[in-house]
Amino acid sequence: MGRILAIDYGRKRTGLAVTDPLRITANPLLTIESRDLIPWLQSYFGQEDVDEVVIGYPTQMNGKESESMNYIRPFIATFRKTFPLKPITMYDERFTSVLAHRAMIAGGMKKKDRQDKAVVDKIAASIILEGYLESLR
Repeated sequence: MGRILAIDYGRKRTGLAVTDPLRITANPLLTIESRDLIPWLQSYFGQEDVDEVVIGYPTQMNGKESESMNYIRPFIATFRKTFPLKPITMYDERFTSVLAHRAMIAGGMKKKDRQDKAVVDKIAASIILEGYLESLR
């Protein structure tokens, strides 16, 4: 059984999280510049067995897509063209940044460290992945 990789795609930076091989836990992986994401994924998929990719689906409180989809859609199109056999699942990412900040506070992170948006992005990706894993159970 391969891992599941979560992508919290952003205009500048993208947070990534991945499950363990047994798909029990979701772990923050890294934050990468969005422009470098496809080449990084090519390398990662060559090294790790990833069966599925979960991409954060940004929605508003009323359930409609947020404006962020305007730059996420082109990424998805590029992803599908580059990795046509890799299944993609879109998963609601509402409140993940807020939850990431709360998790950092609960974990005792200093205020200066909590302001590092790269840390927030990879934690948000792990929250997306945790939610997705829960939805499968």
